[in-house]
Amino acid sequence: MQVAFGVLGPVVARDGAGGAIALKGPRHRAVLARLIVARRHVVPVARLVDDLWAQPPGDAVGAVRTFVAALRRALEPERPPRTPARLLVTEGPGYALRAEPGTVDAWRFEQAVTAAANLPPQDALACLEEALGWWRGSAYAEFAEEPWARSERSRLGELRLHAVELRAGARLDLGRAADAVPDLDAHVAEHPWREDAWRLLALALYRTGRQGDALAVLRRARALLVEQLGVDPGPALRRLEADILGQARHLDPAPTRTGDAAERVWARAATAYDRAVASGARARLDSTVGLLRNLAVTGGGGLEAAREHRVAAIEAAEELGDAELTARVIGAYDVPAIWTRVDDPPQAAQVVAAAERTLAALRPDAHPAARARLLATIALESRGTSSARGPQAARQAEETARGLDDPALLAFTLNGLFMQTFSRTGLAARRDAIGAELIALSARNGLTTYEVTGHLIRLQARSALADFEGADGHAKAADLLAERHELPLVGVFTDWYAALRLAATGQTPAAEAAYLEAAARLDGAGMPGLERGLLPLAQLSLRLQSVKSTPNGVLSEGNWAEDHEKTDWGPYEPWVRPLLLLAQDRRAEAAKALRRLPEPPRDLLLEALWCLTARAAIAVGDRETMQRAHAELTPAEGELAGAGSGLLTLGPVARYLDDLNAALRQESGKRRA
Repeated sequence: MQVAFGVLGPVVARDGAGGAIALKGPRHRAVLARLIVARRHVVPVARLVDDLWAQPPGDAVGAVRTFVAALRRALEPERPPRTPARLLVTEGPGYALRAEPGTVDAWRFEQAVTAAANLPPQDALACLEEALGWWRGSAYAEFAEEPWARSERSRLGELRLHAVELRAGARLDLGRAADAVPDLDAHVAEHPWREDAWRLLALALYRTGRQGDALAVLRRARALLVEQLGVDPGPALRRLEADILGQARHLDPAPTRTGDAAERVWARAATAYDRAVASGARARLDSTVGLLRNLAVTGGGGLEAAREHRVAAIEAAEELGDAELTARVIGAYDVPAIWTRVDDPPQAAQVVAAAERTLAALRPDAHPAARARLLATIALESRGTSSARGPQAARQAEETARGLDDPALLAFTLNGLFMQTFSRTGLAARRDAIGAELIALSARNGLTTYEVTGHLIRLQARSALADFEGADGHAKAADLLAERHELPLVGVFTDWYAALRLAATGQTPAAEAAYLEAAARLDGAGMPGLERGLLPLAQLSLRLQSVKSTPNGVLSEGNWAEDHEKTDWGPYEPWVRPLLLLAQDRRAEAAKALRRLPEPPRDLLLEALWCLTARAAIAVGDRETMQRAHAELTPAEGELAGAGSGLLTLGPVARYLDDLNAALRQESGKRRA
């Protein structure tokens, strides 16, 4: 398990699953931070003592050793007693943290900024946006006053400012001057002595048709430099001012891309909006959510940015104390969803809590559509949980929407209803009906993204029902709509479906290759709730389908289980663990892991996780779990396990029920004997 460290903000450590590692008190955190500052070099104990205390206590050396021992236990909890540490090591007169370069966010940030300087603008922009997103505050935030952290904090801070300017330059190179202006405006306000930032801001303004504003920026920069520092602007600023006054042609963006006309229209419209709508106007929040909704369907960084800014928009609306405005801001983000596990559970919980507060604050005479949208939001953001509130909100939203003449609202509520159709197994036909209604409704009313969602829902449902001819038709329809309307995330799901199709028809080698290609497309798609653990689970499904009689033998071949002991199974690890242990002849441990299994999430892989549970229960002879698995799987007897995800399958549920019946009869026979 590889530990990751974060110092671009408060100092944190996370385990291989992304969970926070408890670092105890401030001295423990200071020792860890000091070792990270040393960049894998040894820090003598005497130096640590001097750095930790202005006036060291008498037992300072012993205290440092205690801190180090506690850190080792936290960072390597599975290390056997009396074996040497591999991460926080003792060497010579002191200690060193042998973290890999990619495991410390500050080190990765430095590598990313260096690499971005040599990348094409599009790649550089993506690289820098991701890297700047790693910052959670100022570097080594809680150690701002410590002398040992001062130079490293200063260095990283300067690198961050340089990255902001590189990002602005990449946007300008791509013809996205309007996107660069807001960040640069804030940047120069906070760091007024950075001449290159002033230059970039003036150039961005000029390229958005704001020549007067560009000249005003340059004059403001000159006044600050002369009055505050007593120096004249450098040659780059002076040259830019002369070029703007002369409207030099080289200042115009190079016409190297298709879509330049659209870019100019966007820039001019954004400029006009900035001028016409006051900066504090509430209309800006409404407009922001519309932009975020469109941004979300672009995938990758766009989807991640939309999620981040959505919460900020909700918080801003709540601060104004206007419940109707807040309801609009929350409910207008009606981005269709197809995967039943949220990408950011804490953020989803924030949205649900805000929606509940707003529902309670709305006046009794508020429009029913506002309530329906809040309820649909609760249903969508509560997906995959066992809360009774999600299904209740979904039903209330649908009932309200059906009484209103608002097709977009009905589509939104149907999406929420779909997300809450996982109270038990075997509901593929119910979801198929929702998908069919969503397609018909959306096609009549030009709701393209919901029409695509309807096709993907039916793709999943028809796969669960083993109707691959029908699923093929929906995959094709979704791809055609996605190509026509520039919806790149759709291809992620149809690529995974193509791999499932191969797996379900016994074409295992081709399916293995297809899954690897589909997983590569997931990288950077901005959907961690879908991505984590999915590829190894799909690979496991292929192996398990290759044998029908032995529950765990296939996992023993070629040391497969041992090789995957440290695989990141993501949220599926608890259900895979018993099978891995069985494959290593660790039956007692497997039985114990099986008894600790939580309830499977109420999502698209519900049947698949129960089938994994059934397989392990049969292998260890756990009668109680076998009976439970049989009861849970019986409603899905006619379906393919996991195929309702549209991503993978463990084969017919009926086969697992047959195996369970046989095992239970055998157990009963043993008891009678």
